Amino acid sequence: MFDLGHARSFVAVAEELHFGRAAARLNLTQSPLSRQIQMLERSLGVDLLERSTRAVRLTPAGRTFLAEAYRVLAAVESAERLTRRSARGESGLVRLGFTAASAYRALPRLVAHLRAHLPEIALVLEEMVSGEQIHALEGNRIDLALLRPSPALAEDGIDAVPLTRERLILAVPRDHPLASGRAPTLRDLDGEPFVTWSPRGGRYFIDLLDGLFEAGGVRPQVVQRVNQVHAMVALVDAGLGVALVPEGVRSIRMAHVVLRSIRLPATAQPELLLASRRDNQNPCLDTVRSAVISAMA
Repeated sequence: MFDLGHARSFVAVAEELHFGRAAARLNLTQSPLSRQIQMLERSLGVDLLERSTRAVRLTPAGRTFLAEAYRVLAAVESAERLTRRSARGESGLVRLGFTAASAYRALPRLVAHLRAHLPEIALVLEEMVSGEQIHALEGNRIDLALLRPSPALAEDGIDAVPLTRERLILAVPRDHPLASGRAPTLRDLDGEPFVTWSPRGGRYFIDLLDGLFEAGGVRPQVVQRVNQVHAMVALVDAGLGVALVPEGVRSIRMAHVVLRSIRLPATAQPELLLASRRDNQNPCLDTVRSAVISAMA
């Protein structure tokens, strides 16, 4: 059975067609090189070279073996390079969870950044509500999470850092009185049919909006609760009510929805966090985590 050293020696001789020049290229003397080629030929049971006092030529078997030797050596070099890059956190696979709302602005930005700066790291993306992401982190089913603040993140073993904030805007049906005119205020929502998050999909948003309404003395009329922000906008499009949604939703185009800025307290800006398990052993996790934070800075 030939080894990689024999394959490299044969490639040098095949390219130089001269044992002396090939030996110099490999930092060998000519005799050990000749023995290596002979051992290779005995191992394969074929002659790879035709030798004479004047020239060295490849046999048909030698030409076939040269092509395969190139392929094998290239694969070995690629494996060595990828292994080193993986150890440095520059290649590998990262499983990233994200909320639906983050897919409109934050996710495209960070994915583009990772593809440009860490092209050998593959991303597996999984859309989940924040609670599902926390369970997935705890079960090591994802490596990183783009999620909303939650008391469950206080659990030991999970690190979470603020990634970005965005304003809330008002989504209203196109024929609604608030669709035009002066900038709407929180007071304008008092008694309005209101589409909002369900406890399963948006506990963070429910608490944020309840606090906002209570502080402002406003009581919208909740007519529907859903898990995902695109479902909220679709229900506004159907004329069911109005909704307060993250500003990234401006990328959604629906024929009968108008998205308007609304005067709200500065505290009414939903926060997006980046979370991971402290004991995660994925070698490229720290590299990707730092790149995500850099992309959103």
